[in-house]
Amino acid sequence: MNDSPADTPAHSPADAPADAPELFTWEFATDPYPAYAWLREHSPVHRTALPSGVEAWLVTRYADARQALADTRLSKNPAHHDEPAHAKGKTGIPGERKAELMTHLLNIDPPDHTRLRRLVSKAFTPRRVAEFAPRVQELTDRLIDNFIEEGSADLIHDFAFPLPIYAICDLLGVPREDQDDFRDWAGMMIRHGGGPRGGVARSVKKMRGYLAELIHRKRENPGDDLISGLIRASDHGEHLTENEAAAMAFILLFAGFETTVNLIGNGVYALLRNPGQRERLQRSLDAGETGLLETGVEELLRYDGPVELATWRFATEPLELGGQRIAAGDPVLVVLAAADRDPERFADPDTLDLSRRDNQHLGYGHGIHYCLGAPLARLEGQAALATLLRRLPDLHLAVEPTDLRWRGGLIMRGLRTLPVEFHPGHRSGEGDALSTP
Repeated sequence: MNDSPADTPAHSPADAPADAPELFTWEFATDPYPAYAWLREHSPVHRTALPSGVEAWLVTRYADARQALADTRLSKNPAHHDEPAHAKGKTGIPGERKAELMTHLLNIDPPDHTRLRRLVSKAFTPRRVAEFAPRVQELTDRLIDNFIEEGSADLIHDFAFPLPIYAICDLLGVPREDQDDFRDWAGMMIRHGGGPRGGVARSVKKMRGYLAELIHRKRENPGDDLISGLIRASDHGEHLTENEAAAMAFILLFAGFETTVNLIGNGVYALLRNPGQRERLQRSLDAGETGLLETGVEELLRYDGPVELATWRFATEPLELGGQRIAAGDPVLVVLAAADRDPERFADPDTLDLSRRDNQHLGYGHGIHYCLGAPLARLEGQAALATLLRRLPDLHLAVEPTDLRWRGGLIMRGLRTLPVEFHPGHRSGEGDALSTP
């Protein structure tokens, strides 16, 4: 990495206090919040070695996090990362992925980011999302139909995972008969954290090949879907290349489903661990009210959101953040989970309060990279929670909380499984449940 100015050298992990908590262990993944509380108080902008070996700055306080998320000196382009030559290929930096998947919203800056975001944002307008609501509700009910008579389920595998997969496939224009393939490929990636080897690499290759083929098919027979819209924009002078279209579809699928899996999974788990709040929400829904559901989803995003750390940023020049000097080329990771429990910003931050009003959480980011799919994720989260509480009113954990395992990873935070039990009910739809909604 580039050196900092001589009078303000960058700190190394060895400079961390001796009593600093150990990060990125399995124990940490189970409950990272005590460690983040320590960092906020003692080392709010904290340089550490990540599991990959890359050294990066963790930003943990709310005010610093908002500043960093909107700071134009922190680039999304991995080309700004100056990693020593011996570490090339070992870092896990997103820039090392294949070039044809590189040009997407998470890895670029303006003006390319502005151009691509303008094109994709047309799929996530309030009107388009509202029109999609009946399909989301249909998917939600049919997935519950598949297991409601069993009296038990794994809410991750049987519900939280397939719901956003099928929804984002519909939005992209993936034919229904092909959507189970996407479910299999995405399942491989989420189970293994997107690593570069074995089945994950094969799944990425298959998905990339399928998207390239689908783009060709949509060019010949366009429809009212996102991929067709991207092709039409390209054909009408917006200068979207085929590689850009494939990369955009890939990142929308991958980023668009895992965040919602974790929103639903973490959200249901938080409600089960906070029965008073769950009962308040259930009473509100039984009365036909939606206000507590809406504020409740926002609170669940703050309390234990799906994205633990914002995606990579890289300093394009030396800068100061939270009293620390960041060198040009240094990676910066904003810890959304820590910022959203900052007592300087949120009253009683470790308490789940579904009626919390002053809740400008950072669960979907801030600034020009604010999550485009947030309206759809909120719709899916609200539909999922409301329908589960309506149809499975006695839902409860089937295991002890200590038996649950969290997926290891740097960006996302979510449960591997969520075994639940409930009184067997009845299907809501007509006919038999479908393996593919």
